[in-house]
Amino acid sequence: MKYTQLGRTGVKVSRLVLGTMNFGPQTDEASSHAIMDVALDAGINFFDTANVYGWGENKGWTESIIGDWFAKGGGRRDKTVIATKVYGNMAGDGEPWPNHDKLSALNIRRGVDASLKRLKTDHIDLYQFHHIDRSTPFEEIWQAIDVLVQQGKILYVGSSNFPGYKIAQANEAAARRGGTIGLVSEQCLYNLVERRAEMEVIPAAQDYGLGVIPYSPLHGGLLGGVLKKEVRGGRRASGRAVDTLKDPAARAQVQAYEDLLDKHGLEPGEVALAWLLTRPGVTGPIVGPRTADQLQSALRAVELELGEDLLAGLDEIFPGPGPSPEAFAW
Repeated sequence: MKYTQLGRTGVKVSRLVLGTMNFGPQTDEASSHAIMDVALDAGINFFDTANVYGWGENKGWTESIIGDWFAKGGGRRDKTVIATKVYGNMAGDGEPWPNHDKLSALNIRRGVDASLKRLKTDHIDLYQFHHIDRSTPFEEIWQAIDVLVQQGKILYVGSSNFPGYKIAQANEAAARRGGTIGLVSEQCLYNLVERRAEMEVIPAAQDYGLGVIPYSPLHGGLLGGVLKKEVRGGRRASGRAVDTLKDPAARAQVQAYEDLLDKHGLEPGEVALAWLLTRPGVTGPIVGPRTADQLQSALRAVELELGEDLLAGLDEIFPGPGPSPEAFAW
């Protein structure tokens, strides 16, 4: 496994991030523990989760599965950089209640304590804001975070789904307070198909020293050889991949992508991950395997070297927006 610094921090994390959203709803606890063991054995030390994972009446389930894995001992917790998130409503399903969501100081404090209990740990390494909160000022947010850092309950703070201007606002507010490190990472939707983050989010992250953690690196399976799997009668596309394939032009792009990689003798899913590892500012993409075999495929991407001709071919099929502001200005 290869490692890099998490943004401008001193902590080292693996170039692949283990996503755990499937743990519970799609992957039972025993299989989830097996996947985490395989990941750790392979050198993946960066695990990502969220308090709402498990969904519906099972919100918090995924964190509990990870906590039970930590409780097995064997250095599991000490070897893992654990990242979780706060924002989504954690009140009982169907029982919306004030102050059980978003980024008020009250909910942040409540969210941290609940996540610590489920994760069976005394601190969270990276605590991420799952979305922007338009009603809570950053001065309040950072005050709450400062207290939690002083208490030793969290070490670093990151964002997710933040636009570039909110990354700037957050870190400027942190700088005004003094002594607050501010955001150190941004987790965003970013892959060959969806490159809008290159317009504002990634430049802002680079300027402020945030590591970029792309989620959905295969765009819901679209970049994992979906058309080839259709022909073979394998697992069909789901989620955002289904919607994308309804567009004939997008389907032609995916076909061109798979044809290009066939010529190079490469697997689509591995190339999609390897491409992200070549992108400026990217710490590592999140991979969310449902099985240990799927994780092994992702691991091969770390060692995959993409030649300049292949990278040029990928840009031709999936052109990015170009640099900002030239992409939308003269």
